[in-house]
Amino acid sequence: MTTRMTINGVSTCTAAGAEKYEKFQSGIGRRKRTLVQYDYRHTDGELFSCVKPTLDECRQKRDEWLKRKEGRL
Repeated sequence: MTTRMTINGVSTCTAAGAEKYEKFQSGIGRRKRTLVQYDYRHTDGELFSCVKPTLDECRQKRDEWLKRKEGRL
């Protein structure tokens, strides 16, 4: 898999408060499915990263992560 979001395995999402995402296909033959790789850099510098079937699901997981990080969950 070729990705524009990483260089030597390190995320290129470096700006605080920024998000980057990219669709890719995974699987063999007819069993391929499209997934979204998602990176979000928090304003404190911590990176959140996930892979889900849709961008909305990625953002939902990010929001849950933010709530846990703020101690609200």
